[in-house]
Amino acid sequence: MLMAHPAVLRNLVEQYDTLRILQAENGDTEVQQRMDDIAYTLCISTGTRDVDAALIAARHRLPGARTQDDSLLTT
Repeated sequence: MLMAHPAVLRNLVEQYDTLRILQAENGDTEVQQRMDDIAYTLCISTGTRDVDAALIAARHRLPGARTQDDSLLTT
């Protein structure tokens, strides 16, 4: 599977996060459509099927991401 460059993933994640804030503030349909487009691109770029998994996968590919499995850590 081809993987997107980390710079592309960072850009997509930042756009999605910004749009999520805008969507929460005003609920504009244009913002929602752009979010849907970016979510689709993130899913394609990460080989996932939903935006939450795509965001996790994209963030793990970014420089500085944790390489260890933290699923067993407790708070």
